[in-house]
Amino acid sequence: MTAAIISGKQVSEEIRIGIAQEVAELAKRGVKPGLAVILVGEDPGSQVYVRNKEKSCISLGFHSEVHKLDESTSQEELLALVAQLNGRDDIDGILVQLPLPKHIEEKAVIDAISVEKDVDGFHPVNVGNLVIGADSLLPCTPAGVIELIKRTGTGMAGKHAVVIGRSNIVGKPVSLLLQRENATVTMCHSRTANMQEISRQADILVVAIGRANFIDASYVKPGAVVIDVGMNRLDNGKLAGDVDYDSAKEVAGYITPVPGGVGPMTITMLMSNTLIAAKRRHGLE
Repeated sequence: MTAAIISGKQVSEEIRIGIAQEVAELAKRGVKPGLAVILVGEDPGSQVYVRNKEKSCISLGFHSEVHKLDESTSQEELLALVAQLNGRDDIDGILVQLPLPKHIEEKAVIDAISVEKDVDGFHPVNVGNLVIGADSLLPCTPAGVIELIKRTGTGMAGKHAVVIGRSNIVGKPVSLLLQRENATVTMCHSRTANMQEISRQADILVVAIGRANFIDASYVKPGAVVIDVGMNRLDNGKLAGDVDYDSAKEVAGYITPVPGGVGPMTITMLMSNTLIAAKRRHGLE
């Protein structure tokens, strides 16, 4: 059996059609969602991400701003810019591109972003609301993962989901979102004993460990839904996920490719969060 491919690119395009329609309706009421992205330094990967976010904003009819700051920018200067953007009526979402230079404390910057404009879903209040199941802006990659699973038609209620990786950005929040869908969730990480045995019990397997091609077919239950969040650059310059795609696709029921799987969903969910934030700020939900 060969797994069905879950195309994040296709799902992303379908979602964006709906976003563009909503933006057009908001425009009739004089509302234009606005996203401000702050980039500190010259990290090549971050620059690519920021360009893609800017292109997405423009294509969907959002107001877009990119604030590029020197590597030497102080924490105080960055916090002052965040405070300025917090107070602007034409900005609905603020995203500070991570990682930041070492002399800037990421937590201090994340904490400074207005909860209502935290379209990354990283502010402690949004994280707390996620934990207790209250309404909040959801972290983009985990929200995209859940959307991809739903698009397979797989019901998550009662299924055993295994998440490999416990990062604050992906592993922890995606486990909480899977529990919201009434899945039974097991989290594995670098200290987990018998990871292979646990992984093979998963009806839904989400992998986010940052190790290229680490999870092969021996970790996959026949027919499982496999979501690969990894994005690793190989020595030959090619991108690879955390899952050995060629091996795992012969066992899984559904699988995401890298690239073209989870990646496109992250920016699309960011656009969705910005739209939600705009509607809430203008009392249009």
